[in-house]
Amino acid sequence: MNPIISINNLTRNFKLGSELIKVLKGITFEVQKNEYVALMGPSGSGKSTLMNILGCLDTPSGGDYILNNKNVSKLTDNELAEIRNKEIGFVFQTFNLLPRSTALGNVALPLIYAGKNSKDRTITAKNMLTQVGLSDRLDHKPNELSGGQRQRVAVARAMVNSPSIILADEPTGNLDTKTSYEIMALFDDIHKKGNTIILVTHEEDIAKHAHRIIRLRDGVIESDIKNENITLAAN
Repeated sequence: MNPIISINNLTRNFKLGSELIKVLKGITFEVQKNEYVALMGPSGSGKSTLMNILGCLDTPSGGDYILNNKNVSKLTDNELAEIRNKEIGFVFQTFNLLPRSTALGNVALPLIYAGKNSKDRTITAKNMLTQVGLSDRLDHKPNELSGGQRQRVAVARAMVNSPSIILADEPTGNLDTKTSYEIMALFDDIHKKGNTIILVTHEEDIAKHAHRIIRLRDGVIESDIKNENITLAAN
């Protein structure tokens, strides 16, 4: 079975003046299609750097990152941008919505980059917003929505291009407990429909929704275990 993600001996170094800072020190793991993985680790563990590489926002200093049989480590900036738009759906802690666009406009945005016509964009974006429970909020702008609703718009936008993976960076970090559980129930549902999810979090209770937990410390993988006590938010 071909993994959807294959990371082999991945390193990432940064120069700070004359000093070389080694942030990732030879990371190796695979993610299969339809896996639900949580990446955990304290500040400085390298999880944000790894997340940026997985999301094609940064390139490794060494090693290989294979996404859907493409060696991402060797691509140009333009090729990386195309992969980001087609293969990866991003959900951020801060929502990253365009303030002057409606929910519909925000969700349709990746479809513009994908070259879809206006009619198709509207139909697809409406369907996605309906799937996340916002069919009555299509024309609302972000400042007219609650935090939970804004994150639902962000999830709909992440999924609108049918990406290979959903990459969620602290997706409940700005939400209260009740709303966090609603968003995690949404991720549970997305996973059940066959999507691959990689969730970056420092919260143990959020990580427990994932079926596998990878812990980083000081730039290496400290543990990579199957989660035997999966939390289902919908229950």
